[in-house]
Amino acid sequence: MYERVPPPDPRPVAPHGCGSGTLAAVDTVWVLGDQLDRRIPPLAGRAPGDGPVLMVVSRAALDRRTWHRQRLHLVLAAMRRFADELRADGFDVDLRHAPTLLAGLADHRREHGPERVVAMEPSSWDLRRSLAGAGVELVRSDRFLCHPDEFRAWAEGRARLTMEDFYRWQRRRLGVLMDGDEPAGGRWNFDAANRERPPRDGRAWPAASATPLDDLDHEVLAALPGHVVGADPVGIWPTTRAAAIAALHAFVAEGLPRFGPHEDAMLAGEWKLAHSLLSPALNLGLLHPAEVVEAAEAAFRGGRVPIESAEGFIRQVIGWREFVWGVYWLWMPGYRELDELGADRPLPPVFRGEAPTEMACLANVLAKVDAYGWAHHIERLMVLGNLALLAGTRPAELVDWMTGRFVDGAEWVMLPNVVGMALHADGGRMATKPYAAGGAYMNRMSDHCRGCRFDPARRTGPDACPFTTLYWDFIARHERRFGANHRMARQVAGLRRLADLDAVRERAAEVRARLEAGAL
Repeated sequence: MYERVPPPDPRPVAPHGCGSGTLAAVDTVWVLGDQLDRRIPPLAGRAPGDGPVLMVVSRAALDRRTWHRQRLHLVLAAMRRFADELRADGFDVDLRHAPTLLAGLADHRREHGPERVVAMEPSSWDLRRSLAGAGVELVRSDRFLCHPDEFRAWAEGRARLTMEDFYRWQRRRLGVLMDGDEPAGGRWNFDAANRERPPRDGRAWPAASATPLDDLDHEVLAALPGHVVGADPVGIWPTTRAAAIAALHAFVAEGLPRFGPHEDAMLAGEWKLAHSLLSPALNLGLLHPAEVVEAAEAAFRGGRVPIESAEGFIRQVIGWREFVWGVYWLWMPGYRELDELGADRPLPPVFRGEAPTEMACLANVLAKVDAYGWAHHIERLMVLGNLALLAGTRPAELVDWMTGRFVDGAEWVMLPNVVGMALHADGGRMATKPYAAGGAYMNRMSDHCRGCRFDPARRTGPDACPFTTLYWDFIARHERRFGANHRMARQVAGLRRLADLDAVRERAAEVRARLEAGAL
């Protein structure tokens, strides 16, 4: 079994020059807004009276983009509750609002005069550079099961990085879902069993656990900047560790047994199906991936969860999530500038709520984002990302929109998922082929098409599904590039058999124009 994460030594030294030495009473520990866990290295060995704890809310960060109301509420409420918990235990907590994070640091230094300020490595490339430049000593992060240094060592010398190779390496070294030297169930991957079409039997899905909003929540909401969008929170997203643990237990008991088979399905009338909703708590530090994986594996070993569901979920946590984290640090900072397909069109106004749409799948997913600040991974990739890919949307605009609109948005999450997966803007460094699909995919994996005015089987004419039209136009625009990709051979061959390609491309130009005008 993999190692549980105990309260870590407060003095780890990372190979790339993180801080070291015992923290003194005059030192400040700086806790960032996505590190809300008493077990993080700088805090684990501290006791009340050992020196102040700094937390900073940056007004520049609040104003940086258009945020979903639930995203900002989640972070700010969780920070306040964590500060209150530390204070209740006797810690001196300096939670301050400042124009920027570094301005807050400077004000704290003037008022408290610490000899050192120590923080755990930030999850942002830019912030890590800024804190190091401001003289903050950085302690090695333990928020993931594979540190970027370990990922870099794994990646060194490999001609190509694939999530499946990384995932198997993680399974072996962590001892997750392993029976000796072999994978539990005799296979590494049960993905083929987890692609069932959406059920049509009207079954009930697990309800999302929720905590009623209190005075603190309402204070946070009342103080949010005026440019936030989206519906008010209803208590679904945990803002304390206790609530996050309760959500984890509820998912393992009710959601995980039903998770696997329909994890890729999309239903108009169901916003979450059996997905865990745990990513925001993981990303804020309220949960650690080790305890999430341990709970899932224990349920499988106890006969409460089938292997298909346990493996599929664990693959998301120790495979995909950690792979995304690793490539972010491996390829930054240049990765954010990539645009290998030359996508130069603006984000359609329907994404920002500035226009309606008759596309049933798009309207439904955007309504979920507005209501919850969330949509599951296939809705993000194959509806939102796929449309942006086919339409030629600029990668930076989609990254910015997704980072602001999703409650689990962060640069390390969104850059690889958008640039590498959704938009193939890295030219195939992360995915061997683009995740492009037409209306046939939507019709197979969702129930949206039954209530849509567009026909997924048509590629020309006013009733043609925009996904189908844009899909063939996308293949045509990049035929030379994709013709050399063996995984795209069937699609390119299909393109060359189209007798109406000129009409398809003419209709695609019209679709793109209407999409950008907010008239589709």
